[in-house]
Amino acid sequence: MTEENRPPEPTRASFLPAPDDDHYQLYRNVREAISSLPIYFRTETHISGILVTDLHTLNSVLGATIEEQVVRTLNLIRNTWDSDGSYALYTFVRQAQTFPDVLLRKTSTSEILLGIELKGWYLLAKEAEPSLRFQVTSAACAQRDLIVVVPWVLGNVLSGSPILFEPFVESAKYAAEYRNYHWQHIRKTQQDTTIDIPKGASPYPSKTAQILDKPHADGGGNFGRLARTGLMDTYMQKLNKVQLCGIEVVYWREFLKTFQESTTETKARSALEQLRQRVQRASDIPSPKAQAALTILAELERLLEVSE
Repeated sequence: MTEENRPPEPTRASFLPAPDDDHYQLYRNVREAISSLPIYFRTETHISGILVTDLHTLNSVLGATIEEQVVRTLNLIRNTWDSDGSYALYTFVRQAQTFPDVLLRKTSTSEILLGIELKGWYLLAKEAEPSLRFQVTSAACAQRDLIVVVPWVLGNVLSGSPILFEPFVESAKYAAEYRNYHWQHIRKTQQDTTIDIPKGASPYPSKTAQILDKPHADGGGNFGRLARTGLMDTYMQKLNKVQLCGIEVVYWREFLKTFQESTTETKARSALEQLRQRVQRASDIPSPKAQAALTILAELERLLEVSE
């Protein structure tokens, strides 16, 4: 299909709740509360002694724990999304193996006001993008439902308690629509772009309901990877410039990937030296941050000595 014959791209506004929605202000408040999570998030989880070569596994090890604690934090900061107590009988709860991961629900009647598909993302994982696959069909998403990706790292990069960064927040319904549009009309492929859409899907489905869109051809298993649709590009570029102990995320990720894949001490030391030079060249970062980064590099060198 040529660009001239391409159907119009879905517009985000078409899938958001309207201002006359009974819970429109709640929807807006919840979005703002999610954006403020890094300020309020606290956890008793503390990680130390993990090998540098195993850091990339942290998302699978801690991902569910981070997500559980995010839900707990949302309930603790109720005053940010329900300042006048209008929703005192509602609370955020997690549900297992069902879309969406989190519901804002009234306990006494099981009335649901909105849902959140919540995914943690270890910011220094080998892949420079969230690996989540979102395949839920649009009809299973209510207009107030959100998909939220929460990036996190350890406070001291190699150890410490998890800290959060600004989450990615998007309309789940729009994300589902745009995902399919990208799959069929934007990406370049010679394969069949047909997608099977389940019939009868509706919001807040049961565990047994058929709610996943399924492409006819997906040899690489890429359908549903939102990070590859372009929806998250601007967001990820912004995160890559976040500094951890004075070093931008993109450089930490590049270094850790090289260090983890190094098969010789020479290659590992070379990766360390390259990162050290980046710290020393970054004259605009505050001295305490630069010192923190150099301290971490010294610890990595010590670990290399121990492993000999």
